[in-house]
Amino acid sequence: MPHYMYVAVQEDDRISTFVVDPDTGGLAHQRDLAVAGGPFTMAVSPSGAHLYVGCREDPQLISYDIDPSNGELSRTGRVALEFNPTYIGADRKGGYVLSAYYQGAHVGVHPIGDDGSVGGDPVVWLETATGAHAMQTDPTNRYAFVPHIAGNGPNRIYQFRFDENTGQIEPNSPAQVEPEGFHGPRHFCFHPSLDVLYFSNEQGCSVGAYRLDTGNGTLTQFQTVPTIPEDFTERNTCSQIQITPSGRFLYAPNRGHNSIACFTVDSATGELAANGIVDAEAIPNALAVGPGEKFLYSAGVESGNMATFGIDGETGQLNRVATTPLGNRPAWISLVELS
Repeated sequence: MPHYMYVAVQEDDRISTFVVDPDTGGLAHQRDLAVAGGPFTMAVSPSGAHLYVGCREDPQLISYDIDPSNGELSRTGRVALEFNPTYIGADRKGGYVLSAYYQGAHVGVHPIGDDGSVGGDPVVWLETATGAHAMQTDPTNRYAFVPHIAGNGPNRIYQFRFDENTGQIEPNSPAQVEPEGFHGPRHFCFHPSLDVLYFSNEQGCSVGAYRLDTGNGTLTQFQTVPTIPEDFTERNTCSQIQITPSGRFLYAPNRGHNSIACFTVDSATGELAANGIVDAEAIPNALAVGPGEKFLYSAGVESGNMATFGIDGETGQLNRVATTPLGNRPAWISLVELS
């Protein structure tokens, strides 16, 4: 089955489509789609049939159909936004697009039509705080979490109950959880089989591990591990975070140190162990695990290049195998496997 990669190239106002070779990790450029307004954040629907794009220069949310025969994108809907979105993602059933707004200090929930398109007013438009950086539902689709960075934000994770039938959210009890330190949770991912979440900490230059109480939808921190060497004193911030589908390995990029921190994951407890740090492109922001978890892709905002790393299937360690030019300010990577 063909694998396609979509890259939002913000300053070139386009989305580039690549065919991914699942055996070599190679990227074959297929086409570019003009998207005015600075495409930044993206999400693929749970069905793999639709792509959602949030733009930063002209705040808007756009939906596309993905052609199953060749991966081509066809626009199906558009919604103007009050603020530029920092993050968008579909809920687990594909009924709503969830969004977070850093400067806008809000979260939103927009309905998705039966045809996969977006349009109309949000069903939720809720003020949280400056620094809102992501929004996802848990695997049961009953809870949603919104991390807020530190300094320009409250250094907290907002906890919500989510109604998958109406899209409504309401604060959980407690409504927030605060990291044990000035960490600044930014993005997060779920362990595929354990009730554990991992947050990349923007200001703390670390990964925070939290246990999820599936009975009430609340988080409890149990581990924090650094992503940079102890002797590195220059400015650095963490960006996105990815765990492999098997749950064995986790990766977190460093912007400033310009590297990717690698971790192994304990299969019983979810605890992380440092597994090396590898050089990456300048300001590695976007990150994605490739098909068969054999490759990791990392785009450098400043360099405009994609670094392709091979993932050692036994150790999880990374080995750089290719570099691909992308353009000016590549901001997001989304991958889809088409049947």
